[in-house]
Amino acid sequence: MLMADLGNIRTHHDDRGPQDGPALVFANALGTDFRLWDALLPHLPEGLRLIRYDMRGHGLTTAPEAPYFMGDLVGDAARLLDRLGVRECVFVGLSIGGIVGQGLAAERLDLVRGLVISNSAARIGNRAMWDARIEAVRQGGIEALADGTMERWFSKATRKDRPGLVEAFHNMLTRTPGHGYIGCMEAIAETDLYDSTARLKLPTLGIAASEDGSTPPDMVRETTGLVAGSKFHLIRGAGHLPCVEQPAAYAAALTGFLQEIGHI
Repeated sequence: MLMADLGNIRTHHDDRGPQDGPALVFANALGTDFRLWDALLPHLPEGLRLIRYDMRGHGLTTAPEAPYFMGDLVGDAARLLDRLGVRECVFVGLSIGGIVGQGLAAERLDLVRGLVISNSAARIGNRAMWDARIEAVRQGGIEALADGTMERWFSKATRKDRPGLVEAFHNMLTRTPGHGYIGCMEAIAETDLYDSTARLKLPTLGIAASEDGSTPPDMVRETTGLVAGSKFHLIRGAGHLPCVEQPAAYAAALTGFLQEIGHI
């Protein structure tokens, strides 16, 4: 178990592979921790330095009281990578992790040489939607949103044929600290990165999934298209967490991107 003391929080993370290998950094989705990427790692090429971390308010990382701001989450990622001596990584962010990746690339190009915007966008939802969800969690806990969230996270086929997988992520979601979950929802609600993402000039891949009920493919495609020269990849038959449902297909898309930009 690795904990990085970043001053105001301690960040739980995993750092495996050769320390001098090209770095691949993963940021988790709202309501998950870095185990989100477990199924993906065995499908990736050898020789990479693979870094995963639990976002503020999630997993074993410190969960300060809400509210959080996107600048907090971007700063957490930057300080962790500085602490680990990482430069010129490819940053893979899913959902809120993808927003963090966009913000980090805009502020710290020394840290990020390639960006993967997975099931994410420059802006997700609107203030009224997030306020309603925040109030629902305050009144009924995360459990009030859990069943609906599973419908957005997983395809119909997975919900029918792999109930154990869905139950595991249902448990991961509902065991997230409530104030950490609310804090990150507040950060998403106040964030609009269209202008800064449109100014990015680095290799970028957008990954979407055909049955994603949280960030549909057109939303991901629109944000990815803001970055000149970007690529877009659609995974069919998966929901909001394609790295969980279809890790081999996700790894193939990611590996192709890494090869294309010379990161492996």
